[in-house]
Amino acid sequence: MARKPKGLFIYAIFYLAFLYVPVLFLPLFSFNNSEFIAFPLSGFTTRWYSEMLADGAMHQALWNSLKVGTFVSLLSTILGLLAARALTRYRVPGGGLALGLISLPLFIPDIVLGISLLILLNRFGLPLSLYGVALGHMLICMPFAITVLMSRLEGFDKSLEEASLDLGETPWMTFWRVTFPLVLPGIVASLLLCFIVSFDEFLIAYFLAGTDATLPIYIWGQLRFPSQLPKVLALGAVILVVTAALVFLAEWLRSLGNRAAHRPAGV
Repeated sequence: MARKPKGLFIYAIFYLAFLYVPVLFLPLFSFNNSEFIAFPLSGFTTRWYSEMLADGAMHQALWNSLKVGTFVSLLSTILGLLAARALTRYRVPGGGLALGLISLPLFIPDIVLGISLLILLNRFGLPLSLYGVALGHMLICMPFAITVLMSRLEGFDKSLEEASLDLGETPWMTFWRVTFPLVLPGIVASLLLCFIVSFDEFLIAYFLAGTDATLPIYIWGQLRFPSQLPKVLALGAVILVVTAALVFLAEWLRSLGNRAAHRPAGV
């Protein structure tokens, strides 16, 4: 009987603790009845959440982030689906090179992308706004969308499409009635991941937003005032919970789609 790798298990425990224990202090202090972050806690309160919900500037920043995130996730997923379809269904000349170039923004520091896009917008006389932020976010969301959708398109049985075409269905209706339902879990996962990436991104938005603050920019601005810190902690706790739930949902849908794609027919 093989011995259990206790050292690896202990390493995994310490690694996870290093990652997540500091994060857990954020919701903990968001319920602290004091403006100071220190132990022992002064008491339990929810007034920081009440102040957060009553902040009009926060509402506007949240709305801006939701608009940008929704637009970026939809457009990135649509373009990513077209690109993934072409790269998996057809033999595209230079497809590997194109995929590498599309993925390149993932390896370029966000501050470099932000400065580059800022220079580009200024060169063409375009104003700084949420449109520029959406453009920058698409650069970093497209690789995620293409990767997720390519893994989904490569997983299902392509003979189903061929059977539909042999039975006289048009290519568009074959895609809509055969391919789209099979790819739907990957599409949903792509939408969620792209939305999260756009919603949480700060540096590109900081350079390109102009006077339109997104939620990360709003949080950054509030950190300059110590009295606003507990409210920021409450907001961060809410974002942490929602983001974690969306990530788990996206991964669950992606794994569900992969299992369905590899399931034998009739099972």
